[in-house]
Amino acid sequence: MLRIVVATVALVLAFACAPAHADPVADFYKGQQVKLIVGYGTGGGYDVYGRLFARHLGRHIPGNPTVIVQNMPGAGSLRAVNFIANTAPKDGTTIATFSRDMPLLAIIGHNANVRFDARTLTWLGSSSSYANDAYFLFVHKDAKVQSVDDARRAGGPPLVLGGTAEGATGNDVAMALRSALGLNLRLISGYPDSGGLFLAVDRREVDGRFVGLSATASSHPAWLAPGTHMRMLLQFARTTRHPDYPAVPTARELAPDDKTRALIALAELPYRLSRPFAAPPGVPLERARALQAAFLAVHNDPAYREDAARLKVDISPIGGNDVVRAIDDIASAPADMLDVIRAIMVDSKGGGEGKR
Repeated sequence: MLRIVVATVALVLAFACAPAHADPVADFYKGQQVKLIVGYGTGGGYDVYGRLFARHLGRHIPGNPTVIVQNMPGAGSLRAVNFIANTAPKDGTTIATFSRDMPLLAIIGHNANVRFDARTLTWLGSSSSYANDAYFLFVHKDAKVQSVDDARRAGGPPLVLGGTAEGATGNDVAMALRSALGLNLRLISGYPDSGGLFLAVDRREVDGRFVGLSATASSHPAWLAPGTHMRMLLQFARTTRHPDYPAVPTARELAPDDKTRALIALAELPYRLSRPFAAPPGVPLERARALQAAFLAVHNDPAYREDAARLKVDISPIGGNDVVRAIDDIASAPADMLDVIRAIMVDSKGGGEGKR
């Protein structure tokens, strides 16, 4: 009897001292290294968001892995998306951030270099839904074109803009608005990244560029400073004018008719997932859920928010399910409008009227 009592007590103590439950996700990530791929070079808006996120992510993943950043520029971030969709390990140790236009590029289906299905990626969310941001057309004050009316004038000089590669937002927006608003634009594509484009405008290689307000504030704030050498001609991805820039018209305001406004609204849909983050397809479900929960936890972290405020970037996050809904909304757009967007993107592939 005494032996039975002793054995029972020992068993109870063993259970009491053991962990309440095993955590396979924490066990997997403990001591691991998570790689965050940024689809652009250093210094641009996506790089700023990616590195900001990476600094805080490890604290919110069970097991607290180390998070490192790797820049993988190429083809307007298409190289990075193709990598995570096809080559990166599917175990939850690799995630990526890339152009907001990549899902649209995949849906349109005109580019043979696209090797991913946007719906199969493991979406974590987007750091910005553009609730507090805007995409501006910045033009040098010495440019021959100084207003939207100038850019629409028949026979007038073209507004020469810089761009990167196909799928890059600046290229596609430039071509979309050239078509929708009748702007006399010439796009010089092929610049390596956002930093190179800022420098090209400052050197007057081109007249201007499209770029987000928060990206400008964090990467090239001189363009927003008093006495700046730049002016804003219009703002995109806004249903109303940004409250800090009430004198700058929105693209929708400049549209000549309802059909054109609807086309612009479709082109603006990717901004709901303005700073997207995703993991490869096929990540084990429990790790995928842990990464998705960690994504939202980071964006609610006061330390992260403090860092974001210091960098002057827009933080208006949405989760993975909201990203998927935005992609579904793009895919369900009327076929004729998708055809127009496809034609515009083909035009942007050729650089519009010029190529660097």
